[in-house]
Amino acid sequence: MTFELHPQLAADSVVLGCFELSLLLLSNDANYPWCILVPQREDVREIYGLDGADRRQLLDESVQLGRAMMAACGGDKLNVAALGNVVPQLHLHHIVRYENDPAWPAPVWGRVPARAYETAEREMRVAALHAHLGNGYRPAG
Repeated sequence: MTFELHPQLAADSVVLGCFELSLLLLSNDANYPWCILVPQREDVREIYGLDGADRRQLLDESVQLGRAMMAACGGDKLNVAALGNVVPQLHLHHIVRYENDPAWPAPVWGRVPARAYETAEREMRVAALHAHLGNGYRPAG
């Protein structure tokens, strides 16, 4: 089996690069700094479906991404969630939250319509993240 990104994730995000285990996606919703880690393992729906080494690697990548996002974006809170109610493929949302963001303090889902990134805005967000991601991360392209 080969890994394939779920079509909904592909439609709603841009691949920024990858870690040892996971693809790193940027959600195309400029309302929030929002990245998604997707472990590159076929047919895994839940974290407990990963073997022990992959679970540890996913946690390490999540911590690395969280630190980078908070350093790049300076938020008030980092939300990390693995919901999978719409997309069954295991993926971890990382969303920087601000006390003045459009959904605060509620969850972001369904609060306001997604706002697609303008090209320059997306490029700035990606450059800021790349500057903080460090070892073990490889940008796309």
